Amino acid sequence: MNKARVTIGLSNPKSPSNVGAVMRAAGCYRVDSVCYTGKRYEHAAKFHTDTNNISGKIPLIGMDSLLDGLPDETKVVCVELAEGAIPLPHFQHPENVLYVFGPEDGSIAQDVVDRADAVVYVPTVGCMNLAATVNVLLYDRLAKSEEMLAGDELIRQSRDNRNRLVVKATATATATATE
Repeated sequence: MNKARVTIGLSNPKSPSNVGAVMRAAGCYRVDSVCYTGKRYEHAAKFHTDTNNISGKIPLIGMDSLLDGLPDETKVVCVELAEGAIPLPHFQHPENVLYVFGPEDGSIAQDVVDRADAVVYVPTVGCMNLAATVNVLLYDRLAKSEEMLAGDELIRQSRDNRNRLVVKATATATATATE
């Protein structure tokens, strides 16, 4: 069985803080690579806020087109507030996928949407920013996955090194009893 491959595609992002936050989300949710189009990010990259230095582990790749050179098994999923899109809670995530997100101040190009295997949206009142949308989508993928990691060892590996918080046994027993 092949390992799932998850790629985030950013269409002409402008905000280095958003791209940095997308990179951090990519590290948290085991994304394989992040690609982007356009020149705006490159001009602003010196202000990059990749606080965990994730770009050393996950490639951040500038491209002319997010759709060029995709493996045949890769599904293209656009994430956009578009009429006719599927609400994210009803969406089944493909194993090998390129998730395409539009720019902070625009939309995904129509030719990319036309090529997509699916278009999904996060059902909110108003729109979220780019990084928030990426985080919600990746969390949804994780929550629906059969391979979701959980437990105290994951917590110890993931939390800040100054966090040593432990839940009292009574709180844990109460939560378990109500499940």
